[in-house]
Amino acid sequence: MGKKTVIIGGVAGGATTAARLRRRDESMEIVVFEKGGYISYANCGLPYYIGDVIKSRDALLLQTPQGMKKKFNIDVRIYSEVIKIQPDRKCVTVQNLETNETYEEVYDNLVIATGSSPLKPPIKGIDGEGIYTLWTVPDTDKIKAFAEEKHPQRAAVIGGGFIGLEMAENLHRAGIEVTIIEMQDQVMAPIDKEMAHLLHENMQMNGVEVILGDGVSSFEDRLGTTQITLGSGKVVTADLVILSIGVRPNSILAKEAGLQLNERGGIVVDEYLRTSNPDIYAVGDVIQVENFVLKNPAMVPLAGPANKQARICADNIAGDKKKYHGSQGTSVAQVFDLTAAAVGVNEKTLKKMGRVKGEDYETVLINQKSHAGYYPGAVPLTLKMLFDMEGKILGAQIVGQDGVDKRIDTLAVTMRLNGTIYDLEELELSYAPPYSSAKDPVNMLGFTAHNVLDHMVSFIGWDEMDELQEPGEENTAFTILDVTEEMERLVYQIPGSYHIPLGELRGRMGELEKTRMIIVYCAVGVRSYNGARILMQNGFENVKVLSGGTGFYKSMHYEDREDEEDSEEMVKDDIKAAQVKAESVPAQKEMKILDCCGLQCPGPIMKVNETLGEMEENQILQVSATDMGFVRDIEAWCKRTGNTFVNSERKDRENLVYIKKGTNVCQGVSQADAVSLPQGKTLIVFSGDLDKVLASFIIANGAAAMGRPVTMFFTFWGLNALRKTEKQSVRKPFIEKMFGAMMPRGTRRLKLSRMNMAGMGTKMMKKVMKDKNVESLEELMQHAMASGIKLVACTMSMDVMGITREELIDGVELAGVASYLGDAEEANVNLFI
Repeated sequence: MGKKTVIIGGVAGGATTAARLRRRDESMEIVVFEKGGYISYANCGLPYYIGDVIKSRDALLLQTPQGMKKKFNIDVRIYSEVIKIQPDRKCVTVQNLETNETYEEVYDNLVIATGSSPLKPPIKGIDGEGIYTLWTVPDTDKIKAFAEEKHPQRAAVIGGGFIGLEMAENLHRAGIEVTIIEMQDQVMAPIDKEMAHLLHENMQMNGVEVILGDGVSSFEDRLGTTQITLGSGKVVTADLVILSIGVRPNSILAKEAGLQLNERGGIVVDEYLRTSNPDIYAVGDVIQVENFVLKNPAMVPLAGPANKQARICADNIAGDKKKYHGSQGTSVAQVFDLTAAAVGVNEKTLKKMGRVKGEDYETVLINQKSHAGYYPGAVPLTLKMLFDMEGKILGAQIVGQDGVDKRIDTLAVTMRLNGTIYDLEELELSYAPPYSSAKDPVNMLGFTAHNVLDHMVSFIGWDEMDELQEPGEENTAFTILDVTEEMERLVYQIPGSYHIPLGELRGRMGELEKTRMIIVYCAVGVRSYNGARILMQNGFENVKVLSGGTGFYKSMHYEDREDEEDSEEMVKDDIKAAQVKAESVPAQKEMKILDCCGLQCPGPIMKVNETLGEMEENQILQVSATDMGFVRDIEAWCKRTGNTFVNSERKDRENLVYIKKGTNVCQGVSQADAVSLPQGKTLIVFSGDLDKVLASFIIANGAAAMGRPVTMFFTFWGLNALRKTEKQSVRKPFIEKMFGAMMPRGTRRLKLSRMNMAGMGTKMMKKVMKDKNVESLEELMQHAMASGIKLVACTMSMDVMGITREELIDGVELAGVASYLGDAEEANVNLFI
């Protein structure tokens, strides 16, 4: 008779160990104890069965005790709980849960595969009716029965981990109104906050309420519903509550047997998966593993590592000396329209360890398409990678709609084989337009990371740029440079940015100060990188590229944009528009169809603009696009260009948008959806006379006090009002120098247009203003800039009159006529002074 191995627990760790052991040793006696009724089931599929994606319950049951006996000659005893391990006697005490009989079972080798259990903290009312955890098949049956009997309308998911998000999606798919409550400031802990923000935005787009940074204080039953009181005092009411707060290892047996545990209760094992007792092994969620990247202890409760550990454990029991080399934590989850995946270490972990970005590690964040952009169905991918200064890959995260899994797997394989960012550049991956691009997103990560280490580019994060922008203060140390096209700027622009399209940058670099930090941005990052290279090779030493471009930046500020753009009535109108039935949209033959799927920015907007230009007034344009942010962008564009956003809908992986050329109200659309009247004020200050410049600033300050955006465009003689009073040491050609000497330098030398009387009239005017408590021109200018009034100097006039940027007061923007006209289009008052 061969040796005897006893295994405590089934599912991934225990059942796999048993099957592998039998394949290695036909003579071994193998006994598996499982306290539940199911020896092997697909616990990762449980949420999808509740959501009716997986139709058959039996499909979740991977193996039965009878099947294990017949196929592998393994003695599987269900409803049998091991209640004690006695290492000195090499036996376990077992209780038959059906008969309550207790007996002992001896072993030569013991495997602990007891897994983990959902956390249920001691919160008041947590054991109430309608509150469930999801971990086992019986849990699933209870939730399924409750849903079918009670028909819940509102559900609350406590916790934003993998199971919580999958349950939220499946409950939402079943037509239930869902609220996610997460104590931390983000969902999905394995990814960094900015990547999780993409998920937050998408969940809210799908109508799911997401409450972050707020924990549960109590649960209370109220006539069949559960009232959830949060730490902030907010109250959420739900018919069904799913607890997904986290898991803890089931290690009480190991602890009582005197085996070594870590501070989190995980069983400590060596590289061969042996515990502190050489005859006892452990695998799965219950053990402490080595972090593959950092080489420090970690807890990684995932099915993939558990299966691999089980195989190695079985081989070692059979006589091998195989090592488990640690867990990378490779994970993936479907979250509504998006897939989120991660491998290795995230940035918040590195920061907690005291690692410093730029010294110990670097990051790159890029936007790519899932496959060739010209092939239908291409969708955006946001990829983030962390690497050290030698190019070792520390971790990666990807969020997108398609192609996420194969990219994270490629990165995981590269890391497992100790590959570097330089290896990513050389990976020869399969390419055809429906599947990828000639330069796959994984290759692009390598190229970008290499550029960072070679100092070809320096990135700045959205949060880092926000920290630089102090509210109400002028940006004197840096310039945010927008290199997108004018049409894109109509859709969105970062506040305070300066606009030079990429194609004009080489000819207009003189408008930028080389002493300032220049932060370049575009839609996704490609043009901004090209713009940065132009500047860096022309003497600009402090140039940064905004990571992820405006597509990513807008997602990071989606809550701010909602606050700015949507009043309560506008929200109601938006909802009304979104509910327009299919019959409200004109028949197909009346519409023009435009496919923008997969187009790179500014492709979709440019295509829409071009197509509308060829259409008749009141004709409908249907646009399909895969970009998740396209709907919000096109709404803003319509409002600014005099067209009507009719309706939008999500179909498969595409956004369908209906636009009516012109601003007449369409069927099913309220007047509030028509283009709103512009409220801005623009002033062209052509004159350099004191009284006229005074009048300009008085009008401008009054408009600003009414909360209106104001632009003052100074051209020709008006530029003298913006000159510094002190003479500046600037080298100029002789004629320009003489021209400058003849013109007044700054506000103190401006003269009245009439009754100047060799300067006497001007002095009298200033004295009267002081006596009457009228602010001086200098004070009016200070108030204007403090109120956010944009002072713009015409670059063409500056060139003609020989005035340089150094001679102008701080806070003045340099721009051309096109920039001014852009603001004028948003104005209902335009004055020429």
